[in-house]
Amino acid sequence: MDMAMSSRLALCLAVVAACAASGAVADWSPATATCYGGSDGSGTMGGACGYGNLYDQGYGVDNAALSQALFNDGASCGQCYLIVCDTSRAPQWCKAGTAVTVTATNLCPPNWALPSAAGGWCNPPRPHFDMSQPAWEQIGVYQAGIVPVLYQRVRCWRQGGVRFTVAGLNYFELVLITNVAGSGSVASAWIKGTNTGWIQMSRNWGANWQSLAGLAGQALSFAVTTTGGQYLQFQDVAPAWWQFGQTFSTYQQFDY
Repeated sequence: MDMAMSSRLALCLAVVAACAASGAVADWSPATATCYGGSDGSGTMGGACGYGNLYDQGYGVDNAALSQALFNDGASCGQCYLIVCDTSRAPQWCKAGTAVTVTATNLCPPNWALPSAAGGWCNPPRPHFDMSQPAWEQIGVYQAGIVPVLYQRVRCWRQGGVRFTVAGLNYFELVLITNVAGSGSVASAWIKGTNTGWIQMSRNWGANWQSLAGLAGQALSFAVTTTGGQYLQFQDVAPAWWQFGQTFSTYQQFDY
C-alpha cells in the first residue's frame, strides 16, 4: 500500500470513528456481518455470481456473500464495499482502527426458518455481509460470530484487463465477465461477431450474460457498460477459432 492510499485509509477510519461517536453515518450505512468459508477462505470459491475460482479470476479471498437486499438479483456481482466494525455498538467484538474492502461474489440466501434478528441474518430487508473468514477477522473478533458494521460502496481496483469466458453450446453463448474495475459490476453487455452488428445480451445469472446469436466460427468482440456508467468496446477479443469454455483476457480496463 502506497503512502497516498495509507493516508486515505487513515482519514477514512477517522471519519468513520467520528460518525460512530456522533451517531451520524454520512455516506456510510449500517449493516451486520458474519463469516463463512473456513480460516483459509477456500469455502467461498464458486458462488451465485459464477466466478468459480476467485484467485484465478482476480478477486482473491477478500470477498463476501450479500444478503438478498444487497445482491439485487446478481446486479451487484463484482461490486466493492469498504467495511468497518461499528465500535459504538459492539466495542468488545470490534477491532478498532481497521477496515477491509471486499468484493461481492456470492448470495447469502434467506433462512425463513429463523427470525431475522436471531439467525436469519440474510432475510429481507436486512443488509448483511457474510464475509470470508480471513476478511471478517480483519475487523471483528472471531468469538463474536456476528458484528455490527458500517459500509459504503467504493471503487474496485483490479490487476490487468477485463476478462471474458465464453461457455454455452451451439447457438447459445453464455459469457462470464470478470475482473471489472471501477464500479466493479456490469449493467449491460453486447456481443458482435465478424459478420454481425452489435447484439445486446441479457443477464442469465450472476455475472453471466447470454446471447442466442450462434456466433461459432466468427471472431468475437464485446461491449460493456458498468453500473457506474462507463462504456468500453473490446474489439476482436476472441479469434474465429475460439472454443466454448475458453477465457480471453484483454488489455482494457475501466477507470478507477
